[in-house]
Amino acid sequence: MSMARFLCHIGETVVATDLDASKQDEARQLKELGIKTQIGFHDQETFNQAKVLIPSPGIPLTSTYIQTALKAGGALSSELDIFFKYNTLPVIAITGTNGKTTTTTLIGDILRACGRNVFVGGNIGTPLVDMLLENKKTDIVVAEISSFQLDISSTFKPDIGVLLNISEDHLDRYPSFKEYEQSKWSLFTRQENTDTAVINAAVMGSETAESTAGAKGLQSTILTFSSQKESDIPCGAKVTERAVDINFKDQHYQIITGDLSQLSGTHNHENIAAAALACLAAGEDMDKILKGIQNFKNLSHRMEKVDTINGVSFYNDSKATNTDAVIRAIQCFNQQVVVILGGREKGTDFSQLKPIVKQNVKTVIALGESKQKIIETFKTICPVTEAADMKKAVQIGFDIADKNGVVLLSPACASFDMYESYAHRGNDFKNQVNQLKGT
Repeated sequence: MSMARFLCHIGETVVATDLDASKQDEARQLKELGIKTQIGFHDQETFNQAKVLIPSPGIPLTSTYIQTALKAGGALSSELDIFFKYNTLPVIAITGTNGKTTTTTLIGDILRACGRNVFVGGNIGTPLVDMLLENKKTDIVVAEISSFQLDISSTFKPDIGVLLNISEDHLDRYPSFKEYEQSKWSLFTRQENTDTAVINAAVMGSETAESTAGAKGLQSTILTFSSQKESDIPCGAKVTERAVDINFKDQHYQIITGDLSQLSGTHNHENIAAAALACLAAGEDMDKILKGIQNFKNLSHRMEKVDTINGVSFYNDSKATNTDAVIRAIQCFNQQVVVILGGREKGTDFSQLKPIVKQNVKTVIALGESKQKIIETFKTICPVTEAADMKKAVQIGFDIADKNGVVLLSPACASFDMYESYAHRGNDFKNQVNQLKGT
């Protein structure tokens, strides 16, 4: 929608097409702007006649419509590339398997605390081209960038790029983990020596980093951060048990993480390290950066405490759609937890959760399309029970949890088997907890 509006605004002739026949309201809005729509079907001839194809990032490039049109002479472009062509402001771009939205939001909050006029967008929810249509005073752009967006980008380059982490995800879309890694690293491909790359030291030694678009081939200035206790890579920011220690341009700073309950857990401390380095690279003052971190409020559906009922605490981590995110969530608790897993898997290897489940999980509650695979994976590791819906899962979790225990929704799966989105799933969990409290 945003892409069509922007292209129409700059004088292009636009056709918007979507197989989803329910998009009639959107079609009417576009038609009012003079944009032709084809809703509920695709016309190969329309694709073939197009000068440029701009697929939504969720659309696989293997689509027959796209491939046939490319063979007919069409060109492929993307929101990132079109935004980059017309944007004149500095850009901080954040990618990674987990923590993108939290870190993007955190950087935006920090920069506002520093007095900057910030546009926050991209994969976080607001398309970047919306900034080009806004009549607001903006001086810097903070963009969450997904691997799908990077896959169809050939010119986009951030002034400051941030790579938080890489773990297995979207293997229903990529032929192998290596291709997924390469997609993430491509954020830095076109950076120059005046640009900055902020990178988690944990991914610096990967095969992809060594052999393809990784750190050794980068032209930009590299700033690293790490939570690894034994790392031989000198780091700009080191995450310890109680603080983030930062060394930047011969200056030393320390952020005491024990004071930041809204950003608990090692994964969030890594996010703080990455955000602080990015903002320092943007020329900001550490005192103001710290103020922005301290004022940050945790986001919904990311380790969000919902309520405590008769001593049992319920946490909504619906955004945890891969195994690495679940591991990070479980590690936040000292006691054993009851964890709700399941949904639509993305080539998920649930066995990666076995060590943490064996050590820290009292019971697994299996939910959704993948529940049989979950039961088979964990039945010899810990007690596993299945639930028909979220209401039943919440009730079972409450009944099973120890006094002063935890029930954690951290699914390791996409939500689309039962819900419209991870937020829809998380809101259902919260509603069921609230109804349980009422009884």
